[in-house]
Parts: sequence; structure tokens; C-alpha cells
Amino acid sequence: MIEKKEEIPAFAALSEFASSSAGGQVLFATDDFFAPCENMILDTEPVFIADKYTEYGKWMDGWETQRKRIPGHDWCIIKLATKCVIRGLLIDTAFFSGNYAPKYSIQAACLTPEEEALLPERDSEMGSACTECDLERVKQLRTDKWEEIVPITALRPGYEETRMNFQKVLCDEAWTHIRVNIYPDGGIARLRVYGEAKPELPASDHLVDLISLVNGGSCLEYSNAHYGHPRNVIKPCKSQAMSDGWETARRLDRPEVLETYDDGTLKVSGEEWSIFKLGFCGRITNICVDTAHFKGNYPDTIKIEGAFVTSEWAQSNNITWFNILKRSKLSPHKEHWFTCNSDVVSHIRVTIAPDGGISRLRTFGHVEPTII
Repeated sequence: MIEKKEEIPAFAALSEFASSSAGGQVLFATDDFFAPCENMILDTEPVFIADKYTEYGKWMDGWETQRKRIPGHDWCIIKLATKCVIRGLLIDTAFFSGNYAPKYSIQAACLTPEEEALLPERDSEMGSACTECDLERVKQLRTDKWEEIVPITALRPGYEETRMNFQKVLCDEAWTHIRVNIYPDGGIARLRVYGEAKPELPASDHLVDLISLVNGGSCLEYSNAHYGHPRNVIKPCKSQAMSDGWETARRLDRPEVLETYDDGTLKVSGEEWSIFKLGFCGRITNICVDTAHFKGNYPDTIKIEGAFVTSEWAQSNNITWFNILKRSKLSPHKEHWFTCNSDVVSHIRVTIAPDGGISRLRTFGHVEPTII
């Protein structure tokens, strides 16, 4: 009998705000005995190394607390990449089969910088736990009274067929921090928080990255994401590996023998593309295309077009695209900076030829104050 694969919910296609490359950060955890909480927001897929042990016990790729022998339960506080509406979560228990957290819940709050400053300094270290002094400081924030957006919910063990615990969230409030409760102890491999950014509107004279994830940018459509999703390129942190970028498969229609035009670009019939909604409508003045880590698989060229769309995006819309960055040659493992002077745009289309990958894309410009 063939095991039916679990369907991935629609919210998992939204932007993700808890992972470390997105800007998520662990601010507090009650216990880090077997594995520090920071592992839970790593971007990499969890792994299992059978014979790897530490002085505290079995090494695990996730957050794992010790077997609790005092009253209470374990929990942590995570600062999200930006203020956002949370539409859904993934609690991945991969490889935590006899040591996963049996249940969890999620609470959320919107903290000011002054409130966040009340938290004790984070010291992420295996074999450690928070002190009574730390707990007293955290009590000032009354985190146990934060809004409950996911009630106490059972988790499944970390076998391949049961590890992915998706949870839809029915709340339209925007949050900056979440409290992850596990009952009473145990481990979680990865946490992902999906939703829609709700950043504050920047001043019109400030130069901002209009496409950035933390400014509300999002990927709407793409032609190919065989090795890496294009939504990776709008993360605020510089990529640490090739896997944290947009990379397509090699096009099968590429010529048997490659030739070039007079300007040095390749003569190819095919190309790949992705479409992004900007966080704020504005005029783009500077573009950075980063091919970091893409050394033998960077695109030959890139082209960027813009459009101003006043209605909700739909693939069937008859969009008029205009050129922002003409087809430009790229090179391996390098930041490429271009100047431009676009009209007001709400969306951009990125076209690479013939295929390959880029790690990050920045579109700096000024917000158009008359369009919110």
C-alpha cells in the first residue's frame, strides 16, 4: 500500500519570519540542555548523525530540553524578522522520535524596544538552563498572558511520515514576538512562521530596500525553482550557502554549442523568471544582484522590469511591464551594483538567462508617499 503524502497548506507559500536568515532571533529559553534553542530556527534541513554524542548526551539537530524534574514546562521567546500577521506555522519534529515534545502552544505579542530590553542577555550554550534571576526579569513582560494564537496542541513523532506538523492561525493581528511553549519538555527540530509583513511606513526621504522581506516584499510567481525558491533572494541577511538562494534547473532547450552576441551575452532561446510584489510602492534608484556562492552556475544575464498594479495581483492580469534594468551580464560569486531611475512601481519581474542562480536581490529606492 502506498503511503499518501501529506498535503502542504497554502500558507506555507507565504513569507517566513522566524528562521535565522530571515532575521528571526531567539531571545530567551528556559532550557538548552541537550541542544540550544537557536538550532530550531536554522535554515538548513535537520540531520541525524547516529554516533554523534556530546558530554551532555545524544547530539540532536534542533532544540531539546532535559527531562524536566521540577514544576512547570519549557518555553522560549522568539523575535520575528519584522512585525507580521501570522497565517500559519510548521513545527518539524524530524528525528525526534522518542524525545519529541508531546504538545505545544503559541502565544504572541507586539513589544516595544523598551519592553524587549527588559529581557536578560541571551547566552546560548548547550548544557545550560535559565536562572531564577532570568525568570524574574522575564516575568516583567507577563509573557504567560500573551495572546494565545495556537492552543495546546498535540505533536507527532519525528518519523518521515509524521514529522511535519502544520498549523493554520486564525488571527488578523500583527505581532513582533512569539512565545513557544512545549509541554512539559522534549525536542523540536525546526520552527517556521508564515505570514504577511506589516512594517511601519518609512519616511519618503529614506533610501530603503523596497523588495526586502522585512519591508513586506513577497514572491508571487516563478517559472522554475528546482534547487532553491526565489523568495530566498529577498531575505535581509547575506546568504551563507548556495542552498539559500534562487536556483533553477538547467534548461533543456539550451543550444548544443553556445555562441555569443557582440556584447558578450549568450545566444539562448530560453530564460527563467520570477515576479515580486514590493513592500512599498516607490521609485528604484539602485539595484544589487548578488551571485554569492554561485560560481559554476550563475546566470549569464539578468533583466529587471517594473509595473504599477492598482488591483489585486492575478496571473491573468494584462500587465504592462517597462524596463528598469536592461539585460546585463553577470559573473560568479560577486555583488553587482546598477543605477537606475524608475517610475513608481509596485511589482518587478526578474528574468535570468538561460538559467542558474542568484543569492540576493536588493532594490533600493524611495517610497512614494501618495501611495500607501
